[in-house]
Amino acid sequence: MGMDFMNIAKKVQDMQKKAAVMQEELANLEISGQGAGGAVSVVCNGQGKFKSIKISSELLPGVDSDTIETLEDVISTAMKDADNKASEEMNRRMKSLTGGISIPGLKF
Repeated sequence: MGMDFMNIAKKVQDMQKKAAVMQEELANLEISGQGAGGAVSVVCNGQGKFKSIKISSELLPGVDSDTIETLEDVISTAMKDADNKASEEMNRRMKSLTGGISIPGLKF
């Protein structure tokens, strides 16, 4: 019986290591999405976290590139703020669910 438990514990530990590696790989991925026929491009990582936005000048005729860059920066700041707030809310809810107990392999 003791051997079975050791086997199960090792398998759980292996799964936790694989999950940690997968989370790191997902965090480093860059996935693009386009809108307006490619005039707007957004990049997120594999965890769905916003990374950047690019707006083509074709979408905003007559608007200079500095203004478009400012718009991209403002949108990026707002998206990252929303991402951070969503992560904080998830962490808060997960901690209340687990009673503040840290569960190995469960990142929040």
